[in-house]
Amino acid sequence: MKEGLLFLAHRIPFPPNKGDKIRSFHLLRHLSARYAIHLGAFVDDPDDWQYQAALQPYCASVRLVPLNSCRARLASLSGLLTGEALTLPYYRSRELKRWAAGLAASGTVTRGLVFSSAMAQFMPENLARRVLDMVDVDSDKWAQYAPTQRWPLSWVYAREGRRLAEWEARVACDFDATLLVSRDEAALLQQRAPLARHKIGAFENGVDADYFSPLRDYPNPYPSGVQGVVFTGAMDYWPNVDAVTWFAERIFPAIRDAVPGAQFTIVGSRPSEAVRALARQPGVVVTGSVPDVRPYLAHAACAVAPLRIARGVQNKVLEAMAMARPVVASAQAAEGIRAEAGRDFIPAQDEAGFARAVIARLQTPGSAAPARDCILTHYDWTRNLSAIDDLFEPAPVAAAALETCPA
Repeated sequence: MKEGLLFLAHRIPFPPNKGDKIRSFHLLRHLSARYAIHLGAFVDDPDDWQYQAALQPYCASVRLVPLNSCRARLASLSGLLTGEALTLPYYRSRELKRWAAGLAASGTVTRGLVFSSAMAQFMPENLARRVLDMVDVDSDKWAQYAPTQRWPLSWVYAREGRRLAEWEARVACDFDATLLVSRDEAALLQQRAPLARHKIGAFENGVDADYFSPLRDYPNPYPSGVQGVVFTGAMDYWPNVDAVTWFAERIFPAIRDAVPGAQFTIVGSRPSEAVRALARQPGVVVTGSVPDVRPYLAHAACAVAPLRIARGVQNKVLEAMAMARPVVASAQAAEGIRAEAGRDFIPAQDEAGFARAVIARLQTPGSAAPARDCILTHYDWTRNLSAIDDLFEPAPVAAAALETCPA
């Protein structure tokens, strides 16, 4: 009989169609082979309720809690009075806390996994092992946001960066092990939480290289004569919105002047009003949600990742590399990825550099075989996830396992 494991996530880990849900789903599926999973998660998109049944094969029980973003934003303001990070009351739920505490008190679960630091507030203390997958050091992202905003948002974001950093350091000390998505993220948290340094490691994401294969025959979504430049990602996420806006308005016009057949296609769900407005520009197409991003990657001359604010590892970059597409990426987008600049991806930073790199790809099209080789070498889910197995065992074994975890 499998031992019970409490798995808490800030967003339902299905379908695996965006960065955090890809990682949380693969983690859930991996752990379900060894443990009876009791999953507690928020649902922030009404469309995701239909996927509750899809989680049943991996879980002994599932408790999903609705999250209304407008109400959650109002609730988060209580943090200004309590002095805590606004992220914590944003995700607060008496229902989820009672449910988790009941499972621990009854002995139904003896181990726990928290996905994202905000969910640590729900993890009972009386479990044999408690592991936190922080994924990214989110506090640093808020600190990056602050200078891009006017007051009072600049003050709010800077405050959130400080308060959330305090919370991240605290939970890293409280939990038996804390994992991040890359060596760079782990090193940053180790600097901020030196007392927990020995308990902080990383396991890297993976890519389903068979699914994201350039060898399949995909229908061409681009009109005849078009040379595609593609960006993929959730288009209600502010760093993605900033990236495509900057590229479309400040970089793409020079590309289109040099290559009139160029088309910048923005592929991703829930495009914001600012993103939809970009489609008014010549040569810019906004698709919204699509059933399959692979045709857009397979037939593109290149993919771009012009992110100016980022943390962790960008799955959009990994997936394009797996499809053997040339990827032009900023330093922020490439950070944490085990890839060689100039071989596995094309680095670019300023507007002129991005334009030159993309024009060169459009004028000399071709595949990027080394990029796919990089994915096959470093980004296998089964291999990367195996590094965490011993972290749920008694402390001496877990400590040794964390040292061998890629960090």
